[in-house]
Order: sequence, then C-alpha cells, then structure tokens
Amino acid sequence: MSDTTMQTSGSQGVSRRRFIAGTGSILGAAALVGHGTVAHAATGAQAAPIGDGAHVPALVIGTGYGGSVAALRLAQAGVDVQMIEMGMAWDTPGSDGKIFCNTTAPDYRSYWLRTKTKQPLSNFFGIPIDKDIPRYTGILDAEDFSGITVYQGRGVGGGSLVNGGMAVTPKRENFGAILPSVNPDEMYNTYYPRANAGLGSGLIDPAWFDTVDCYQFARVGRKQAGRSGFPFVFVPDVYDWDYMKQESAGTVPKSAVAGEILYGNNYGKKSLQKTYLAQAKSTGRVTISPLHRVTSVSPGSGGYTVVIEQLNTNGDVTTTKTVTSDKVFFAAGSVGTSKLLVKLKATGALPNLNGEIGRGWGDNGNVMCGRANYMWDPTGKVQASIPCGGIDNWTAGGAFAEVAPLPTGIETYASFYLSITKNPNRGTFSWNPVAGRVDLDWQTAWKQASIDMAKTIFDKINATEGTIYRTDLFGVYKIWNDTLTYHPLGGAVLNKATDNYGRLYGYPGLYVIDGSLIPGNTSVNPFVTITALAERNIEKIIAADLT
Repeated sequence: MSDTTMQTSGSQGVSRRRFIAGTGSILGAAALVGHGTVAHAATGAQAAPIGDGAHVPALVIGTGYGGSVAALRLAQAGVDVQMIEMGMAWDTPGSDGKIFCNTTAPDYRSYWLRTKTKQPLSNFFGIPIDKDIPRYTGILDAEDFSGITVYQGRGVGGGSLVNGGMAVTPKRENFGAILPSVNPDEMYNTYYPRANAGLGSGLIDPAWFDTVDCYQFARVGRKQAGRSGFPFVFVPDVYDWDYMKQESAGTVPKSAVAGEILYGNNYGKKSLQKTYLAQAKSTGRVTISPLHRVTSVSPGSGGYTVVIEQLNTNGDVTTTKTVTSDKVFFAAGSVGTSKLLVKLKATGALPNLNGEIGRGWGDNGNVMCGRANYMWDPTGKVQASIPCGGIDNWTAGGAFAEVAPLPTGIETYASFYLSITKNPNRGTFSWNPVAGRVDLDWQTAWKQASIDMAKTIFDKINATEGTIYRTDLFGVYKIWNDTLTYHPLGGAVLNKATDNYGRLYGYPGLYVIDGSLIPGNTSVNPFVTITALAERNIEKIIAADLT
C-alpha cells in the first residue's frame, strides 16, 4: 500500500492538513511509553524538604522502581528514609484541571528543561511535528548523548510515570543471560511474584480484548503475527483494567482510551505513586524532597556527606544544601546513577570505586518501526495507549516486539512496534574533564544488530501480507528509529561494580539498587526485573547490614 493511498484512505472526515495542524504532536510511543500557563503549575503541598545540615539514617537518590522498593522495605524495618527526587511531585493539576498533559498536545509539562519537544515519532507523512514549548521541569527527559537519545521519567515515581506499564517477567530460560550471578530459583519463586504483587500487574480480559474497539490495532497485530507463524503473547500491565473498561464504556473520564501515556496518565495507570510509594508514605517514615538533585557523595564524619541542589521549575539552582546520612542508596536510574558514580570516582569524591563503574551499559536493544497495512486491515481511530501484547521471536531471531498503539485520533491503517532485541553492544560512561560532564561512548551504527533482529519478524510479516514499512514516521524515507532507548540498563553492573547485592566496593553503607545493576538487556520490558532485583537485594541488606 503506497503512502498516497494511505493519505487518502486514512483521512476520512479529517484532511491531512487539518490533522497535522491539529494533532501534530502525536508521539506514537505510547508503547512505553499547546503552550500552558506555567504559573498555574506547582509541585503541590509537600512535607518540608530536607534541610541544610540534616542527618538522616538512610538517603535514597531517586524515586523510581529500585528506590521505591528500598524506601518501603527500609521503612517497614523501622528506618527513617529521605528520598531525593530531581523532578517534580506531580500531585497538583495544571491550568487545564489535569496533572498531566495529553500525548497529542505536549505543553510546558511535557519535557524536562527543553524549549522544543523531541518526540520519538518525529514526523507524520514526512512532515516534522515537533513544536516549541516553554522551558520547564517537565515529566519526560530526552537526554542526548553521542549516537543515542535516552528517554527517562522525571518526577516522583520516575519511569513509572511515562512508560506503557508492560509488566513482563522474562522467560526463565533467558534469565541466565540477564543476571548470571543471581539464583533464578529465588527470583522466580520469591522476588518476581513479590514484585508483580507490589506493582499491581494484571492481564487484560481476553474476551473484552476480542471485542472492544480500542484494541483493534492489537488484534490486527495478533492476526498478522499468526499468519506469519509467530506467537502473539498477552503481556501483563500495571493499568487498572476495570477502569479501562469503564473508559471504553464512557462512564468515567478517559485516560488510556484518550491516548494518555508518554507525558503521564491522569487516571487508570498504577504508577509507583499509587503502589510502592503510597505504601512507603503510609509508614510515616519516608519523606520525599522533589526538585532536589544530588551532586556529591563523599565519606565524612558521622556517615556520608551529601551535597544537594534545590531547583525551581526553570531548572535554576536556588539553594545548595549539605546533609549527612549513614547509608546512601543510588537509585537515580541507569543513566543518573552511572553518571553520578563516574563523576564521583573521577573527581576524587569516591576515588576507591572500582574500574567497572560506568561499564556494561545497554539500550535493551530498542528499535521502533511502523508498517503500512491495506484498507481491509484498519487498526482503528480509537486506540488505547496501554499495550497488552507482543510478538515473540526471541529464541529464533533475537527479538520481542510490542504491538504498540499509534493513538492519532484518526484511522492510519498503520501497525506500530517497539522491538526489544538481543543487541550485544555495550557502551561506557566516562568523565570528560574539559567539558566537566559525563559522556557516553555509544555509536548509532551499533543499532544495526537490533534492526537485523527486528527484521526477522517484520520482513516476514510484510512478505506474507504484501505490505511495506512506513518511511514517514522518523524522518523522510527512514524506516527505523535507531537513535533512542526507553530502557537504559547497566553502568554499575551487579557483581562487577558492586558485590552480588549492590554494595559498592570500598565504601560500606553505599549501595546501588536500580537498573544500572543489570548489564544492558532483560529480553523484555525491564521494570519488573528491576523491581524484583531490588526486592532481593534490599532484603539481604536489611538482614545483614542493619542488625
């Protein structure tokens, strides 16, 4: 099917020009995944942030999956915890009455300190769709390195705020390649079940899936996968499926069915704010300081000396504080933790960190593509932004592909995918003393391995269906988005940069407890594995180090 045919058949009731003008901010990245009045946004009523000179028993840097697990379990063990979060609290509505802006209309809330959006789906019909926005401490960080952009959540809840919530436990036969130093029995018998329970993951109702309009795109994906001999697997998610049924029926405010995801979800998604962090706060022992950024950790009298900058919503530093803590947990995400540790080692704050710091970083093999279907295979103009299934060709071809939504609000006759592949390439973070920053050694050319693996699925589907790849979503005549990742992993690898439970060598009381422990790939969406590993590690740390 040609692009010309797609433009004509896909614009019933909405002209191409009107579509691009009206909804030209479509992200097409909900699988993970207009200017507002900045004055109306705020971080909301909070407990007083950490004060200069404070001493805390445990300080957790970051409020994502690993940090939230650590905070909850430490608090339940009777330890007072201070969490430091660079992003906002995301607990107060903006000028439109909602906390988060819509995927199709990014505004000041959408991006972390950018003046122009950087959307994963950057073009439509080959026309660029990024737009100017006010600089603001928004929810999605598109952090640029040489050869790759890493998308990360910014705010209380970290990546759980902006991902598609696909709560996938890896197949047991793949686990040895993911975390070779970890006993799979304890993970699959204890910690994966604990993580899934804590996260609130659950499967879509298959009978509802088969009939509801908002998953027509996924049913097309299932049908086409089956015709090419690939298994389609339903995947758990941390969305409230009962709420989504009500959304579809029109009895509650729409959220996923309205396309909300990449810039936050206002209603049905069970982010960490509603699960681990809610439980942690209920203990009365956990305090969170949003818009705070740790810049230094070093040994000091009375524990570790931690330097923290407080930010305003323009990203300016308003105050610098120095506090002490008995124990510090690095949970700033793969990129945040790796960058901080590399800097601290190179600049002499933590010189005894070993040579594995900054190494073993990977992108979980992420690549994205779209396919153009025929008119008799419409994917639906209403598409729930929460993915619920994927195509598994990991054993034979090294690829697992999310059947992802493309919630444009019109019929596109397009199938869209985020692939996770067995890409063997690994990058390294290093300190750049001239620029005073941490750089990542990564080459876009390394993504070719991922493209080749993903093509084992989509070349065959195209051959079976007689269809073609879309070439207008990531540029002009560009099939693959090979310059991004949603799933950064590694940089402080377990049993290399740390011991087998995340303790940093040379510094008792310093721990890593996030995705930087995982060496580059999980074979599926990674957050359940990050959560389960954190459950495993913090249980050991509490038992061995806090008694």
